[in-house]
This record gives sequence, C-alpha cells and structure tokens, in this order.
Amino acid sequence: MALLIKDNCINCDMCDPECPNQAISYGKKIYEIDPDLCTECVGHYDKPTCIAVCPIDCIIIDPKHQESQDQLYDKYVMIHHSDQI
Repeated sequence: MALLIKDNCINCDMCDPECPNQAISYGKKIYEIDPDLCTECVGHYDKPTCIAVCPIDCIIIDPKHQESQDQLYDKYVMIHHSDQI
C-alpha cells in the first residue's frame, strides 16, 4: 500500500523532508507520493512519518496501490540495498 495525498493538501511542506525514500515531491498543484518509492516507512519507522506530521490529515492509503507488509519491505530492500545485492 502506497500512500496518497488528497486534494485538500495545503502545501505546508511538512511531509516532503520527512520521507526517508524521497517518494514525496511537489506535483502540478499539490505534493504527490510516488507509489514506486513509498514503503509507508517500512524499513525505517514503525508508522509513516508523513501522516504523523501532516497538520490537516490529508494523507491516506492509496486504494490503487495495495501491498502487503512483506511487499513493502521488499520494495524498501530494492530501494536502499540494491547496490549490495
């Protein structure tokens, strides 16, 4: 499950620096999360940090990108340890 930033994002800049996978960037109008890089912080933290710092609770689980904890961990390994494999 990747995360999704809803349209009510106020572009407060809180989430972007918190993402350990650099999955968050500014899109056409609001911040967006790249589902190929989002691991919901699996491998880094117990809970997604972007959700924790969002002042208006506009970050949700993306229904179009459902992944198990194992799949999220595998993605984390590929992102951060591919040079060691």
